Amino acid sequence: MKYLLLLAGEAGVGPAPGSEEFMQMLADYQSATEAMAAAGVLVDSGPLQDPSNATTVRVRDGQRLVTDGPFAEIREQLGGYYVVDCADLDAALDWAETIPAVRYGSIEVRPLMVEIPG
Repeated sequence: MKYLLLLAGEAGVGPAPGSEEFMQMLADYQSATEAMAAAGVLVDSGPLQDPSNATTVRVRDGQRLVTDGPFAEIREQLGGYYVVDCADLDAALDWAETIPAVRYGSIEVRPLMVEIPG
């Protein structure tokens, strides 16, 4: 089953860019990603640009409304994602635990809907 791992955290929490700790965190991301690829569970992954670069689209009364910024004003922001293909939720949780974002924020693990109920 495929799972989306959404990496969330608060801005400014975690190692400062350029610091030794930050460089180690980047190495840890690379190690986690390489381990997922080697295990054959990695489908896709990537970092997201800052929420200030987001554009949100809504349609109301047949009219498209476009807003600069994220869809919700919250303290936590999405920083990246992984899509993994695992045997079950426990395996997906094990892989989520290897991602450095778990040390500074949280990772939401959500199964992808493969069939539309109906």
